[in-house]
Order: sequence, then C-alpha cells, then structure tokens
Amino acid sequence: MKRTTGAVAIASAAALLLSACGDTADTADEPTTAAEETAEDDAAAEDDTATETEDAAAGDDAAATSEGAAPAASDGTSLVIWADDLRAAALEDVAVTFEEETGVPVTLQVVANENLREQFKDSVGAGAGPDIAVGAHDWLGELVQNNVVAPVQLSSDLAGQFTPESVEAFTYEGQTYGVPYSVESLALIRNTALAPEEPASMEALVETGQQLVADGEAELVMAQELGQEGNAYSMYPYLAAYGGGIFPVLEEGGFDSTEVIIDSEETVQGGEKIAWLAEEEALSVSIDASNAIPQFVEESTAFLVSGPWAIQQIVDAGIDYEITSIPDFEDGGETTPFLGVQGFYVSAESKNPQIAQTFVQEYVSRPDVQVALYEAGDRPPALVEAYEEVSQGNTDIEAWGQAAEGGTPMPNIPQMNAVWGPLGKATADIATGDDPAERLATAQSEVEAAL
Repeated sequence: MKRTTGAVAIASAAALLLSACGDTADTADEPTTAAEETAEDDAAAEDDTATETEDAAAGDDAAATSEGAAPAASDGTSLVIWADDLRAAALEDVAVTFEEETGVPVTLQVVANENLREQFKDSVGAGAGPDIAVGAHDWLGELVQNNVVAPVQLSSDLAGQFTPESVEAFTYEGQTYGVPYSVESLALIRNTALAPEEPASMEALVETGQQLVADGEAELVMAQELGQEGNAYSMYPYLAAYGGGIFPVLEEGGFDSTEVIIDSEETVQGGEKIAWLAEEEALSVSIDASNAIPQFVEESTAFLVSGPWAIQQIVDAGIDYEITSIPDFEDGGETTPFLGVQGFYVSAESKNPQIAQTFVQEYVSRPDVQVALYEAGDRPPALVEAYEEVSQGNTDIEAWGQAAEGGTPMPNIPQMNAVWGPLGKATADIATGDDPAERLATAQSEVEAAL
C-alpha cells in the first residue's frame, strides 16, 4: 500500500518533470568496468579500516566515471543516485521497479567510494551533484554544516522498523537526514581449531592466547589494528568500557561537542586496559591495517578483533572461525565498539526533491531492497525485518548483529575531525609505555586546542 501511495503522489510531478525537460538524458547506458572497491567507514585510522576488494561490475544500467571526470549531475530529467560500484549494482532492480511504478527513470552513477564524500560535498556546494548519495553516517555533521543534505522526515512508524542505533546515526541536532541500510562494528573473530571455546572475558582470552604462544601453536596472543600512529577507532571499545569516551552522550541522542572527556576518570580507566593488554602482549604497535588480518589468516594467532571486511580473506584461507562480541573485562568493564552505519542522503540541491524523498523513504525502506544491499556488502541490514530474514541460517550475520548491540554510533559531528589523530597517537603511546592518565590529558589538550 505504501508503494502505491508514493507512486500516485509523485505521478504528476514525474509527468511535469519529463514534459518540461524533454527526452531523458540518461547516462546509464555505458557499461561499468570491474573495479576494486575500498569500503572504508570514514572513521578512524584512515576511515574505519574496513577494506573490501571486489571484482564486481555495476552492470549495464550504471554509469561509471573515468578517472578525473566529474560524475553526472542531476538535471531534472531523471533521479540521479551516486553510489560505489557494489551499491549501484545492488540498486539496479529497484531502479527498474521505481521507474515502472512512478514513471521516473533512475540514473545510477558509480563514484569511487574514496572520492564520493568530497565530490558530493563540493558538487552540491556548487549547486550541482546528484539527487541522492549513498554514504557513511559520520559524514553527516560536516554535510549539514555545509548545507549539502536535506532533512528526511521519517514517521515514527517507519523509524521504528529500523534498529534504534541506525536511525540515531543519521540524526543530527534532533533532525533526521538519511535512511540507513546497514550497520557494522568490530567483533572478536576466533580460530576454532586453535581456540575451540569462546573466551568468557578479555582476561580469559589473554590467558588462552598466551598459552598457545607458550605451546608453540601461535606467535601472537591477539591481532588488532593499532600501528605506530595508533588507532582511536580500533581502541575505542576499551576506552569506552567504563563509561568514558570522547564526547558526552546526550539523553536525546548524539553528542555534546562542547565538552571533551578524553581525560575523564572513566576514559583513563579504559586507557589503563590498553596498557595492560600491551603489557600482556595482546596489543602491539607493530600490528596495523597491513598485517592484522594476514596474521590471523596465516594462523599466527587464534584471535582477531576486526570487522566484516576481514571475513572473505578468512574464508578463502579455509580457516574454521566463529564471530562473537569483544569480551568484557572481569572487573565489569563492558567493551563498547563504535558502529558504522551506511545510508541514503538527499541532496539539498536536488532537482527532484519530492521524488528523491519518496525513493529514500518508501523504496530504500523495503525489505527486498535492504536484502539486496546486504548481499552486495555482507553487512547486517538496518531494517529489522530484513536483518531477521538474512540472519536465519546465517550465523555470521546473526553474530555481527549481536556484536553491534549496545554499540555507539561513531559521532557524526564535524568536531571529530580534530579527534582521530591526537587520540589515535595517544593509544599507541600508551601501548608503548606512556602513563595513561598523563597521555590522555595531553590528548585532551590537543583536541581542545584544535577545536
């Protein structure tokens, strides 16, 4: 019923659009060449460390940009959507359905993921760009401040069909600006041949890992990205384990960017756990984005803390594994990972604003569309019905969903740009021996100065 209503509501708008502009100027007839996708959740340590390598074509109905060329902008003759190659391919069927039901053609424009954010911001700022862009939730604050995105009015009924965290992720200063479709977080990936039992705590994990090293069955207690420059995203589960973090969480959701809590007692207690893990050789600055997953794939360790982007390499290596939440600490510290959420934005300069709103609200929220996007990226759907569908019989997706429960959406406020570098370096320095309280106090000062 919802789809029919939407089609009727914009039928006259579509007729006016097409009659006023003439024949559809659609660039979507060019085939897309196979591309390597780097899907990084623009968060920390060079955008969330989430790297996927895929040989996939966006299909005959998606236009690809050549290197250096500007992506096709909306001119009012079709609904232009910018997405990376995998998401564009996943949207082909819904684009066909949308045109059949509304009379409005859809141009799927492939834009490299690493360029999409800046090209979207710059193009819309110049009065051009797409009607809709697919991207990460933590772009939001910057996009709002630059007047790039338009609010999306989600009814309470529709919002209630998504996980609360995914809707919160696309909310800024009380206003929703996007429709989510996937959620991801860090979790513990365990080699079940080396470590058959799920560790009950971080202390139990360390003990098992150390025993495997002592027995010559492993070389590392655990692999987790840190690196010489640190990694605030990867270390956040520990920093927030005792109620600390970066900015205070507001009761209505979101973050209070006027106060920094990096040097708080609670965050320092989390920093002390980073120091302890390093002392126990479970964390090391020699493990970074280049070798964390390979160490696990090569069976140098039984334990890897990473995200869904690690699984394909593990499957290809033929390793038996299980995904579980990052263990808590025995003294009550509850590891709390950041959540990365992907979704659909409507451009503030859309040439087809009403039609774009209909697409994101009534089509992106359909279970079949959310499932298609899941199949393209292997991330748990944000729509509860779609998640329940794909998690049946799929222990991995069920586990990723459970690992994300209770997580914190990465702050979508622009002030985070001042945080990642100083806080990341502080985590590396703590792991190499700096006093947690002193080093986090320095990081606090650096962030405050940058703000």
